[in-house]
Amino acid sequence: MGGVFFASYLIGLRDGLEAALVVSILLTLLARSQRRDGLLPLWAGVALAILCAAGLGAVLTYVASSMLSGVRLELFEAITSLVAVAMVTWMIFWMRSSARTIKTELTGKLTEALGLGRYAVAALAFVAVIRESVEMVLLVFSAAQAASETLAPLIGMLSGVVSAVLLGWLMYAAVARVNLGRLFTGTGALLVLVAAGIAKYAVHGFQVAGYLPGSTALAYDWSATIEPSSWYGTLLAATINVTSSATTLEVAVWVSYAIVVLILFLRPAAPKRTVPA
Repeated sequence: MGGVFFASYLIGLRDGLEAALVVSILLTLLARSQRRDGLLPLWAGVALAILCAAGLGAVLTYVASSMLSGVRLELFEAITSLVAVAMVTWMIFWMRSSARTIKTELTGKLTEALGLGRYAVAALAFVAVIRESVEMVLLVFSAAQAASETLAPLIGMLSGVVSAVLLGWLMYAAVARVNLGRLFTGTGALLVLVAAGIAKYAVHGFQVAGYLPGSTALAYDWSATIEPSSWYGTLLAATINVTSSATTLEVAVWVSYAIVVLILFLRPAAPKRTVPA
């Protein structure tokens, strides 16, 4: 369970932390503006987002386990993996660019929502949470496809979310002093490697389904050195999808994605240009 649990825990912690951070900022703004009437709509929006994400997870699991098999199942899992990679890539860079200004942006949106009414506050909370929730479900679903365990991904994700909620509660009292740039850099870099592994799994699925060539062209075979069932073999495969053997195309996609995205993600932010008066 260890490797699969850790990968799912990391995903749940990362996305749960983003959602918890947004909610804690909204709660702080409501408290400071003495608008307690906005608390119930806010929590209603959060609850609806969680229910929608849970429904998506249930649908994906049902379709994969009950309606598809063989080549169609491989193709379905490959497509969902690509969607997950696209979403997490977008979210990583969105949080990188918005970390310093997210509080200001949310303040403006919440002020506007309070003026429009309770439904607008609920909608703001829903949109803020649903992005991370859907991304989390897709990532965990994709990561779970390569694992034999059925409960480990779910338990890991829920454990990560619980940890994120606890951290969010701690940040609620000190949200103004949280260095969001540093907070998301470490978890974001780890999540890039997880996403690279999911991209590699998508390539594997397309190759098995016959939509990509090179299914028999192995780049390496470490099965004699790395025992797939060992704790370290399971950990590598479940977290960043480094398996005991892989095709040349799988390795090329993993390395290319990891290098390009990490370089773009870790590069220093460009200084903002000031427009002369």
